[in-house]
Amino acid sequence: MENIHDGGNVKENKKVMTDAQLQKKSVKLVVLHLKKKIDPDAAGIDKVCAWIDRMEELLALDGFDRAQYLDMKKQLFDATEWVFDVDLRHKLRNSWYSFGKAMDKKVPKY
Repeated sequence: MENIHDGGNVKENKKVMTDAQLQKKSVKLVVLHLKKKIDPDAAGIDKVCAWIDRMEELLALDGFDRAQYLDMKKQLFDATEWVFDVDLRHKLRNSWYSFGKAMDKKVPKY
Protein backbone atom coordinates (compact mmCIF):
# COMPACT_ATOMS: atom_id res chain seq x y z
CA MET A 1 0.00 0.00 0.00
CA GLU A 2 1.17 3.48 -0.62
CA ASN A 3 0.42 6.55 1.41
CA ILE A 4 -0.91 9.62 -0.33
CA HIS A 5 -0.42 12.93 1.44
CA ASP A 6 -3.26 15.34 0.85
CA GLY A 7 -2.83 18.63 2.71
CA GLY A 8 -1.96 17.04 6.06
CA ASN A 9 -4.30 14.10 5.66
CA VAL A 10 -2.78 10.73 4.97
CA LYS A 11 -4.84 8.37 2.85
CA GLU A 12 -3.95 4.77 2.15
CA ASN A 13 -4.36 3.66 -1.43
CA LYS A 14 -5.77 0.13 -1.03
CA LYS A 15 -6.02 -2.38 -3.81
CA VAL A 16 -9.66 -3.12 -4.56
CA MET A 17 -10.38 -6.84 -4.56
CA THR A 18 -13.12 -8.43 -6.65
CA ASP A 19 -15.42 -11.20 -5.41
CA ALA A 20 -13.57 -13.66 -7.64
CA GLN A 21 -10.18 -12.67 -6.21
CA LEU A 22 -11.51 -12.99 -2.66
CA GLN A 23 -13.00 -16.39 -3.43
CA LYS A 24 -9.76 -17.64 -4.99
CA LYS A 25 -7.75 -16.39 -2.01
CA SER A 26 -10.22 -18.06 0.37
CA VAL A 27 -10.01 -21.36 -1.52
CA LYS A 28 -6.20 -21.19 -1.27
CA LEU A 29 -6.54 -21.00 2.52
CA VAL A 30 -8.93 -23.96 2.55
CA VAL A 31 -6.45 -26.03 0.52
CA LEU A 32 -3.62 -25.02 2.86
CA HIS A 33 -5.62 -26.14 5.91
CA LEU A 34 -6.68 -29.31 4.11
CA LYS A 35 -3.05 -30.22 3.44
CA LYS A 36 -2.34 -29.91 7.17
CA LYS A 37 -5.21 -32.27 8.03
CA ILE A 38 -4.24 -35.19 5.85
CA ASP A 39 -2.01 -38.09 6.73
CA PRO A 40 -0.32 -39.14 3.47
CA ASP A 41 -0.10 -42.71 4.79
CA ALA A 42 -3.83 -43.06 5.54
CA ALA A 43 -5.68 -45.74 3.62
CA GLY A 44 -7.59 -44.31 0.66
CA ILE A 45 -6.01 -40.84 0.89
CA ASP A 46 -4.39 -41.10 -2.56
CA LYS A 47 -7.46 -39.63 -4.31
CA VAL A 48 -7.43 -36.64 -1.94
CA CYS A 49 -3.70 -36.11 -2.54
CA ALA A 50 -4.27 -36.23 -6.31
CA TRP A 51 -7.12 -33.73 -5.87
CA ILE A 52 -4.81 -31.37 -3.95
CA ASP A 53 -2.25 -31.56 -6.78
CA ARG A 54 -4.93 -30.69 -9.38
CA MET A 55 -6.30 -27.91 -7.15
CA GLU A 56 -2.86 -26.35 -6.75
CA GLU A 57 -2.44 -26.40 -10.54
CA LEU A 58 -5.80 -24.63 -10.92
CA LEU A 59 -4.90 -22.06 -8.26
CA ALA A 60 -1.62 -21.33 -10.06
CA LEU A 61 -3.49 -20.25 -13.19
CA ASP A 62 -4.38 -16.61 -13.79
CA GLY A 63 -8.02 -15.70 -13.57
CA PHE A 64 -10.92 -17.42 -11.92
CA ASP A 65 -13.46 -19.71 -13.58
CA ARG A 66 -16.16 -20.28 -10.98
CA ALA A 67 -17.46 -23.38 -12.79
CA GLN A 68 -14.05 -25.05 -12.54
CA TYR A 69 -13.83 -24.37 -8.82
CA LEU A 70 -17.36 -25.67 -8.21
CA ASP A 71 -16.45 -28.82 -10.16
CA MET A 72 -13.36 -29.22 -7.97
CA LYS A 73 -15.58 -28.97 -4.89
CA LYS A 74 -17.64 -31.90 -6.19
CA GLN A 75 -14.47 -33.85 -6.89
CA LEU A 76 -13.23 -33.23 -3.34
CA PHE A 77 -16.43 -34.72 -1.95
CA ASP A 78 -15.99 -37.78 -4.17
CA ALA A 79 -12.34 -38.15 -3.13
CA THR A 80 -13.17 -38.01 0.59
CA GLU A 81 -15.54 -40.95 0.23
CA TRP A 82 -12.55 -43.22 -0.47
CA VAL A 83 -10.84 -42.43 2.85
CA PHE A 84 -11.31 -45.35 5.25
CA ASP A 85 -10.54 -43.52 8.51
CA VAL A 86 -13.87 -42.15 9.73
CA ASP A 87 -12.34 -39.33 11.78
CA LEU A 88 -10.16 -38.21 8.90
CA ARG A 89 -13.09 -38.41 6.50
CA HIS A 90 -15.07 -36.17 8.89
CA LYS A 91 -12.23 -33.61 8.91
CA LEU A 92 -12.09 -33.71 5.12
CA ARG A 93 -15.82 -33.11 4.89
CA ASN A 94 -15.37 -30.03 7.07
CA SER A 95 -12.89 -28.81 4.45
CA TRP A 96 -15.49 -29.52 1.77
CA TYR A 97 -17.99 -27.30 3.64
CA SER A 98 -15.31 -24.61 4.09
CA PHE A 99 -14.63 -24.74 0.35
CA GLY A 100 -18.32 -24.01 -0.27
CA LYS A 101 -18.26 -21.08 2.16
CA ALA A 102 -15.14 -19.72 0.43
CA MET A 103 -16.97 -19.80 -2.89
CA ASP A 104 -19.85 -17.79 -1.41
CA LYS A 105 -17.68 -14.94 -0.05
CA LYS A 106 -18.35 -11.45 -1.31
CA VAL A 107 -16.23 -8.34 -0.95
CA PRO A 108 -17.83 -6.00 1.59
CA LYS A 109 -19.25 -2.85 0.01
CA TYR A 110 -18.45 0.37 1.86
